[in-house]
Amino acid sequence: MPNIKSAKKRVITSRKKAENNIVVKSSMKTAIKKSEKAIKANDKALAEDNLKVAIKRIDKAQAKGLIHKNKAARCKSRLTKQTNAIK
Repeated sequence: MPNIKSAKKRVITSRKKAENNIVVKSSMKTAIKKSEKAIKANDKALAEDNLKVAIKRIDKAQAKGLIHKNKAARCKSRLTKQTNAIK
């Protein structure tokens, strides 16, 4: 346990940031799963709505540095291709 006041504050702030990062990353994964579920159900309207949400969540995670920009691009590309493939 740190003794210096600034070090104590860093422990608290880093814990808060870690919790926020978990929330952002988890919501991104959930949005991706919802989109994939709609794609498997062949529901084009729902898949397109979920795709928009998933792209927003992926962009937010990438902007915060939680995922690499290439991974973000890859995820968005895959979801978009799958959504467009629905007839």
